[in-house]
Amino acid sequence: MTETYVYAYTKSESRKEQTSLEKLPPLFDTPTTWKNWYKRVRWVYSIILSTLPIIAIYGMFTTELQAKTAILSVVFYFFTGLGITAGYHRLWAHRAYQATPLLKFLFAIGGGAACQGSIYWWARDHRSHHRWTDTDKDPYSAQRGFFYSHIGWLYVDRGKGKTGFADIADFKADKLIMLQNRFYPLVAVLTGFVLPTMIAAYGWNDVWGGFYYASVIRVTFVHHVTFCVNSLAHFLGEDTFDDFHSPRDHWITAIVTLGEGYHNFHHQFPQDYRNAIVFYQYDPTKWLIKLLEFLGMAYDLKTFPTNEISKGRIQMQEQKIQRVKRDLKFGTPIHELPVYTWEEYQDLVHTQDKRWVLIEGVLYDLEGFDHPGGSKYIEAALGKDMTGAFNGGVYNHSNGARNLLTMMRVGVLLHGMEVMTQAQAELDVKELALDNTFTTKTTTTTTTTTTNSNNTLKKSQ
Repeated sequence: MTETYVYAYTKSESRKEQTSLEKLPPLFDTPTTWKNWYKRVRWVYSIILSTLPIIAIYGMFTTELQAKTAILSVVFYFFTGLGITAGYHRLWAHRAYQATPLLKFLFAIGGGAACQGSIYWWARDHRSHHRWTDTDKDPYSAQRGFFYSHIGWLYVDRGKGKTGFADIADFKADKLIMLQNRFYPLVAVLTGFVLPTMIAAYGWNDVWGGFYYASVIRVTFVHHVTFCVNSLAHFLGEDTFDDFHSPRDHWITAIVTLGEGYHNFHHQFPQDYRNAIVFYQYDPTKWLIKLLEFLGMAYDLKTFPTNEISKGRIQMQEQKIQRVKRDLKFGTPIHELPVYTWEEYQDLVHTQDKRWVLIEGVLYDLEGFDHPGGSKYIEAALGKDMTGAFNGGVYNHSNGARNLLTMMRVGVLLHGMEVMTQAQAELDVKELALDNTFTTKTTTTTTTTTTNSNNTLKKSQ
């Protein structure tokens, strides 16, 4: 018996239906012309984001990469990348867990060395992104295209009031956040460029390798790793838990972004310290936070209830199943079928040679159907009510047979059905068994007669 589960009882408890996203208004309220275009450019960001890749490419072609410098670059990649994902993102933007003062300081340094802005600026925009996802107030709305959500939004100055409001009172009350924000340019230069360069220079006399590989190339790479969360994670993958907004889940994005690729989950459950909830999914940020909890540096790790996460997944699976079902054929709906009396049914079978049977009040046409058990089962059923026989009296038919039956509907019987009794079903079984026995005996008798005749012929010869 199939049970129907009710997920919600009020409009407020019900899932939001997927809607067509509205076309966003222009970026600016007035047209961009040759006279005002330069006022709409974030010149500092534009120069930094444009020149760093050029310097990085130049350094790759002019400077040899030493093994120690390569290791230093990888170490700084994880230090700064995780400073963003575990620090800026999950700790401060979403308060997914709590951290000791020492850990907060390390993340403030690591995130600062990623050169993506201060905690205050970065996390404020990210909270706005979650509150206003896919709208004009989303600072990096994916609805404006891949390039815009990846990096284009950093090049344009839309003016005040365009980014949606997000509560950041907790940031203003945090002395470390405000201190880092005040001295952020100095923090970025010293930790992002000077520190790795000096380590390589004084450690193994590779000043230019430290500058190009551990600093410029690493900063550029971490930039685009993070930017992929705003772009790639909204275009590539599955809507595992929700289809109201654009975020998607995909393992490729997870690998690229240090575990931030299960973005559909994240937008549904933003305060969960995890992005990946299955053990084999790649989420080094989650692993780091869990390790830090073990070390006593992180605590109060938040997780969303498993029951509610499962609801979201199941509801999306049901929606996808319903979309598939819409493309399948289930035969003529019963309420659209013509109605026949028992007498008309008998007349159609016995005088007009219709190969119809009755099962549970519905008439089915078996014309052209090749029964796996042989034609005798079809012949014995024509013109009868085979409800009992079909459902176990003769054979309890498979679900495949039942699905096929829906495509054979031709009518319904007036006043219901002539129900086959168990005794009638057993009688049909006996008749079929006797028929099989008779056929076998006839075949055996014929064979014996032929053999005896051959023996007699041989003797006469």
